[in-house]
Amino acid sequence: MNHTDTVTTVLVANRGEIARRGFASCRRAGLGTVAVFSDADAGSPHIAEADAAVRLPGTAPADTYLRGEAIIAAARAAGADAIHPGYGFLSENAEFARAVLDAGLTWIGPGPDSIARMGSKVEAKKIMADAGVPVLAELDPAAVTEADLPVLIKASAGGGGRGMRVVRDLAELPDQLAAARREAQSAFGDPTVFCERFLETGRHIEVQVLADRHGTVWAVGERECSIQRRHQKVVEEAPSPLVEATPGMRERLFEAARRAAQAIDYEGAGTVEFLATGASEATGNVTGASGATGNVTGASGATGNVTGVSEATGSSADGEFFFLEMNTRLQVEHPVTECTTGLDLVDLQLQVAAGARLEPEPPPASGHSIEVRLYAEDPAQDWRPQSGTVHRLALPGRVAAFEVLREPGLRLDSGVEDGSAVGVHYDPMLAKVIS
Repeated sequence: MNHTDTVTTVLVANRGEIARRGFASCRRAGLGTVAVFSDADAGSPHIAEADAAVRLPGTAPADTYLRGEAIIAAARAAGADAIHPGYGFLSENAEFARAVLDAGLTWIGPGPDSIARMGSKVEAKKIMADAGVPVLAELDPAAVTEADLPVLIKASAGGGGRGMRVVRDLAELPDQLAAARREAQSAFGDPTVFCERFLETGRHIEVQVLADRHGTVWAVGERECSIQRRHQKVVEEAPSPLVEATPGMRERLFEAARRAAQAIDYEGAGTVEFLATGASEATGNVTGASGATGNVTGASGATGNVTGVSEATGSSADGEFFFLEMNTRLQVEHPVTECTTGLDLVDLQLQVAAGARLEPEPPPASGHSIEVRLYAEDPAQDWRPQSGTVHRLALPGRVAAFEVLREPGLRLDSGVEDGSAVGVHYDPMLAKVIS
């Protein structure tokens, strides 16, 4: 595929590591780049790597990276004809996607309608069930009985584990529902919650999909993201040890993911997330790290309580999976899929947005890749986010930066460098180390 002439300059509506990642693919494709930055990010490395940079006055996200009209104005001022949202901020905001298109710019992402249809977890599950994708039945909180326990309370508009509660005692349900609703309202502006069956040995498996506007849908590969802390992923790998060990599971997963994308006329890169069952032998002794769904018991502050994840053996009980949600954007952990397929997913996003056709089938996956997220956190203070100066960031040996690894090695996708100031305004993730 070749880039068409419709995109020449891309504004990445984000900061830090994902902005640098987007610029790397744009440079390789010969496209111009535009950065936006808040006052807090005035010294950020991502600014120096763009051909042009536009200031968003202020420091808080609501005043800067979440102001869609300011970002569109920045694109116009700098001569950008396309906007890539990265992840977080406005990346799954259907109104922003629509405003970008209405401004006559190319939106490097799925259509606004696809984003909107996946925005509510409750509605998304109904759409998926109608499409024949396996889902965990939604339980009416008012109708939960002793026989349904344990159940998981989830926020319909949620993410990152907020508004989530595991209930094992029916007497605790009313108080936990009230607390979950308050948290959901505070975090997302929507108090809607629902319940579903709680899977004690849940494994977080997701499938990377890529679709063009001509009807081709790729299931590119799966990732396992079961090692988490407080519902946030910290280690991700491809392929999934559970899927590798379970005959026939990959084919069923990929078929479900393609159906999910087709059900909402998806275009671009996205991720279909599933909760899969895995017997305790296959989970590599997962005793503490909790999934983004909260479906592993005993969530703990430390990541060290998950060992031997790659030692999955599988069992006859494994391989059942259920739709969780669809992320209508690029994922933080996309590099492990790139490094096991040889694909540059950001470049493919650019090409699809410019109208290019995908080949009938994606390339086969090979090898194994693991990503570890590096956070500015203090382990002695219950892993609370920390601020300060990054004095030194270095990995041993040759390290690729934002490159697709096609042979054994290390890749570093970083939003910081030696001397970078880490503030209090944004997510504490600094970088990702990928093998």
